[in-house]
Amino acid sequence: MNCSNPELIKSVGIYGGGIAGTGDVCGAVLGGMALISSQYSRGTLDEKENPRMFKVGHMLDDAFAEITKEFGGKDCSQIARVDWQDRDQVSAFYEGSDSRRKYCRQVVGETARALGEIIEKEML
Repeated sequence: MNCSNPELIKSVGIYGGGIAGTGDVCGAVLGGMALISSQYSRGTLDEKENPRMFKVGHMLDDAFAEITKEFGGKDCSQIARVDWQDRDQVSAFYEGSDSRRKYCRQVVGETARALGEIIEKEML
């Protein structure tokens, strides 16, 4: 998989801020699910889904639930605690020295690590 593919990067940009800045499900887990899907999902509607996709997806979801437990949930609004529609809050998130951005970085990093472990265990 080519991680420097501009089209691939563009296809997941909307995951930021919990799906288009809504504060919903964190983009880190959505990106991980997209990777899993790219490895297991069908290429056409005539094909059948590989059931391993769901098993591996559940593994990531379980890991993500554990990673985000300290924040009270899997949503961006629970982790970042930013109203992405409020410019002042967004500016403070990106520029503030005591910003919760560190927690987002933590969640992204831990999710990437968990996904890597799942891939090594299940996808090879």
